[in-house]
Amino acid sequence: MNYFENNESQEKALLICVDTGDFDAEASLNELELLAESAGAKVEGKILQRRPSPDPATYIGRGRLAEAELFCHNTEIDLIICDGELSPSQIRNIEKATDVRVIDRTQLILDIFALRAKSREGKLQVEVAQLRYALPRLTGKGTELSRLGGGIGTRGPGESKLESDRRHIMRRIHALEEQLEAIEKRRSLIRKRREKNEVITAALVGYTNAGKSTLMNALTNAGVLAEDKLFATLDPTSRKLTLQNGQSIMLIDTVGFVSRLPHDLVKAFKSTLEEAAGADIVLNVCDASDPRCSEHIEITTNILKELGCVGDNIITVMNKCDMAENVYDILPFGKTVMISALKNVNLDLLLKEIEDRLAVKSTQLTLIIPFSDGSAVNDVRNSGKILSEEFTEKGTLLKVILPADVADRFSKYIV
Repeated sequence: MNYFENNESQEKALLICVDTGDFDAEASLNELELLAESAGAKVEGKILQRRPSPDPATYIGRGRLAEAELFCHNTEIDLIICDGELSPSQIRNIEKATDVRVIDRTQLILDIFALRAKSREGKLQVEVAQLRYALPRLTGKGTELSRLGGGIGTRGPGESKLESDRRHIMRRIHALEEQLEAIEKRRSLIRKRREKNEVITAALVGYTNAGKSTLMNALTNAGVLAEDKLFATLDPTSRKLTLQNGQSIMLIDTVGFVSRLPHDLVKAFKSTLEEAAGADIVLNVCDASDPRCSEHIEITTNILKELGCVGDNIITVMNKCDMAENVYDILPFGKTVMISALKNVNLDLLLKEIEDRLAVKSTQLTLIIPFSDGSAVNDVRNSGKILSEEFTEKGTLLKVILPADVADRFSKYIV
């Protein structure tokens, strides 16, 4: 269900957060505001309550809930968004007290994903995540019967609506997962074909709204939607990128990250995120102008580690450097390239860095292989990628890209 898409006017929202000391609550509440605005809501107020733990009945406690009730009445609030996962009883109690519809952070993110997903795969992944989220939160009257027996062998107490809904959701999840498995098989075949053809890939990863889509457009003229909103694009996009040395690689855009990203979403989009894990180069794009840039780098780095993506193939790209102050104070260890994708600043340096990283793994050579050594051409073909092939008087002239560890085998043919 999408809460915002069909509204003629913006819904007025009140944000509520409980600060337990486990994370930066103020920063999280500000991010929740950005998420709400990305979904189309207008934030009218924010409540931050410090407690050792969320109240099991009302999330923020009855005293602050009374304040929220008064604020909702005076401001004509349409929606309350809580910065944490709520139980069905908490939602019911807050709605009863305020007479306002209530959702939590996870529901909000799921709603944005449902709004942004355009491809069939993306829509399936979002629906699976929504159903998995809804399954343990089903509530019902228990004794109310949704259907009774209608013939021999079917008489009896029937099945409660709660049980019926749960069985229906489980069947739907199973059907969707089967469809996603088929899509993942096709994606896996595409990846294997790329590996067989020695297609070099570079994946764009990073915190949401860091400028990945803008960078994709600047490098490849991809025409990907780029807006100043969280999760503006979800569906992965692949485009050919030609480096300054003439070498062509595949540039892949991936879904953005966010702090406390719902587990079901990470699981649902696992196949998409695996594009980063299998890439030759990973561009970790960060918003250098964001005050929480260091925290965003840490979050994306941890998610990449969970995906098994570690090593020298990761390039940290500090985007929007023209808008940043004291950017050198937040630079992580390792090689970093500072750019502005929107204003095309230092994109040549980024392309050069990609070339240098690839040069460590592979090398481009020009070979002449005598016709008498015809089997060597097949060895080159199996070991690397042939960029061009031409027959000359001296033999077969090849321009190739070979892995650095096998290039020495063909050193005698180098022009």
